[in-house]
Amino acid sequence: MSGSSYKAAGVDIDAGNETVRRIKSIARSTFTPGVLSEIGSFGGLFSLGGGWSDPVLVSSADGVGTKLKVAFMAGVHDTIGRDLVNHCVNDILVQGATPLFFLDYLATGRLSPDVAEQIVTGLAAACRENGCALLGGETAEMPGFYADGEYDVAGFIVGAVDRAKIIDGHGLVPGDVLLGVPSVGLHTNGYSLARHIAFGTLRLQVDSHVPELGETVGAALLRPHRSYLRALQPLLAAGLVKGMAHITGGGLTDNVPRILPDGMAAEIRHGSWPVLPIFEWLGRTGAVPTDDQYRAFNMGIGLVVAVAETNTAAAMTALQQAGEQAYDIGRVVAGTPGVVYV
Repeated sequence: MSGSSYKAAGVDIDAGNETVRRIKSIARSTFTPGVLSEIGSFGGLFSLGGGWSDPVLVSSADGVGTKLKVAFMAGVHDTIGRDLVNHCVNDILVQGATPLFFLDYLATGRLSPDVAEQIVTGLAAACRENGCALLGGETAEMPGFYADGEYDVAGFIVGAVDRAKIIDGHGLVPGDVLLGVPSVGLHTNGYSLARHIAFGTLRLQVDSHVPELGETVGAALLRPHRSYLRALQPLLAAGLVKGMAHITGGGLTDNVPRILPDGMAAEIRHGSWPVLPIFEWLGRTGAVPTDDQYRAFNMGIGLVVAVAETNTAAAMTALQQAGEQAYDIGRVVAGTPGVVYV
């Protein structure tokens, strides 16, 4: 009768140690002056330092959803980390917060140091771009829980904003202008529907070329979620922003109302921005009703910024100087909180 071991049960401690060894230097490349601990500590230490008058911490957590399935199919793992970080950055940005540090959780059935390194490389690249430290995380090997070759990732972010500069939409009034800042694709929402259409209804492969898109299905669906931090910082510094909505799951229909005060609604004009080809293709080939499209997908708008009508020109100019082509897509109007498309 042979004995049992942790490795025989499916957990390879040596693979875990190798993963930590590989990612230490990658994570360290994101460290900012506030980081007081090393990768491998039981807890990450971070100092706020000076420069704040009345700091409020802002936190958020999210995942990538079934976009992971496309990554598994394509064997591409270095974009998932960017998705995760940028999504979380945007979620706290809409309240005016600057990201301070990020934590990740990676769980898999059998740990591959190569795949883990690719994932963390993407995480670190996005953290550096956003001035955010990858402070720590957890890698869990859970045999029998995940299918071979699959994993799940989640991200946790902490940022800060001075109390007087919190953005929450409370001052919105009828007549305020809604500016749409473009997305680059699906970002991280709508993938269950997109996968159903592309790989179920149309029976395509991840490397199938789609003429309408000018690229493969995999390339179109794996385009990373973008961060809006750098583009919005000048507007925030100038005090031009009254409210912001990150357009994720639920689309424009469900996310814009989250910033509206009681008695206010959003009137959004169809045709006021270019809908990306990926959404036109999915809507047409999947015969998706228009209402469903605007709840499942972002339809080409990744962020909505509400400004006073008198500040519209200044806000548009600031966005254009930051390299953004923003669109005037609607107004705040009196009514029951919700979105009316006209």
